[in-house]
Amino acid sequence: MQPVLETAALDDFDLWPTGTSTPYGFIVVDGGTAPADIGTALASIADGTAPWEGDAPEPDEADDPVAAFLFGLLTSPYPYAPGGFRVTDTATGAVFGPGCCNGLEEWREWLEVLDGEGTGGFGHDPTPLARRLGDVVRLTSDTGLKRDSPVIEVPVDELRALVARAEQDLRDFVGLAGRWAGRHLPEHAAGVAAALARIPDPVTEDRGR
Repeated sequence: MQPVLETAALDDFDLWPTGTSTPYGFIVVDGGTAPADIGTALASIADGTAPWEGDAPEPDEADDPVAAFLFGLLTSPYPYAPGGFRVTDTATGAVFGPGCCNGLEEWREWLEVLDGEGTGGFGHDPTPLARRLGDVVRLTSDTGLKRDSPVIEVPVDELRALVARAEQDLRDFVGLAGRWAGRHLPEHAAGVAAALARIPDPVTEDRGR
């Protein structure tokens, strides 16, 4: 199990260093993520996070293009990090990955599978579903298929350990990315680090505006 982030289409992006990425592909985010991929991840998260409707005036892109691009990430209490936890069965090659519109900030859905209602959905197109069945959790890669969807079954105790490890990987990435921002975006580093920290520890109160 690994935390993965879906990369945005970043054609001609030049606000900070990024790596080569496939639009809507996935990169692993953990304590070993390469510096260029951290830049790609931050750009993808900032690109997908809408500005919060608060009192802060949006920077003029012509005056400060970096501040303008980061505005949503820095002002919203709800950063959107498209992706999730990906599970690969090393014996069969089956993969259970996040679907569209799922975010890493929703990682606690796995705890609902383990200790809550026993089911968790992780996006659509594909439509992955995790369901606890006694001492086993069945991971169906795409419940939108009538048949032949890859399925992985994981003992509950093993999955609990995998989730804990993936959570720590995510936290390690957030710390790494905060230090990266200190080197590459010093004027915005504190705000970026605080915003990224809300991914593993999301705000839970009502999102009404």
